[in-house]
Amino acid sequence: MRESKTGNIHSTESFGTVDGPGVRFVIFFQGCPMRCLYCHNPDTWNAKGGSRMTADELLELYEHNKTFYRNGGITATGGEPLLQLSFLTELFEKAKERGIHTCLDTSGIVYRKERQEAFERLFQATDLVLLDFKHSDPQGHRDLTGQEQAPVLEFAKALEDAKIPVIIRHVVVPGLTDKREELEQLGRIIAPLRNVKGLEILPYHTMGKTKYEALQIPYPLEGVEALEKEKASEAKKIVLETILELRKKKMK
Repeated sequence: MRESKTGNIHSTESFGTVDGPGVRFVIFFQGCPMRCLYCHNPDTWNAKGGSRMTADELLELYEHNKTFYRNGGITATGGEPLLQLSFLTELFEKAKERGIHTCLDTSGIVYRKERQEAFERLFQATDLVLLDFKHSDPQGHRDLTGQEQAPVLEFAKALEDAKIPVIIRHVVVPGLTDKREELEQLGRIIAPLRNVKGLEILPYHTMGKTKYEALQIPYPLEGVEALEKEKASEAKKIVLETILELRKKKMK
């Protein structure tokens, strides 16, 4: 009998309502190569942290509250779940065997075309992806996350080719991702993608600051005020207007 894989898991949330449709069992994977200046989960960065768990153990936790997840499912988030691609795939495959809706919350940063076969196996067991676009500009992406933007764009195209429904997420941070030209560029990136089913423009908040203090890490955005929800709504309007304008031009 084949031995079950284990993954490094930071924590779980039994009744998540913001990471995919319905009420969900949310699994926070340990480890992330990004160092986003606004990250509110710095405790998930270290890939060697967390607890070792099998897919079966996680699914048993799901079963404890199964009745609440009738219109929801499982969401893998982090950290960056794709760092543990093999384990994530096993988890989603076993979830699908039980008829559980699977959702992946990712930046796509570790996607590589050379591993396409492995990613395609994951795609076959994935119902929905929440794709985090950190910054629309390549240099802005490097400055904000410490990583190149190209893998994210390649991952978005791979999801489109696989016809996996995607909801785009983008955090608006004062002075970093709130300029009109940056928002319009985000719209230009999204417009050609035929599998996008939703857009979530999220306001920057400072709730993660206490974690930095607990970990004795300097908070990168010290002094940056949380963004008002109204300004996030205005930013979303700019992105949507750009998408609609480009799609109309293509139809002419």
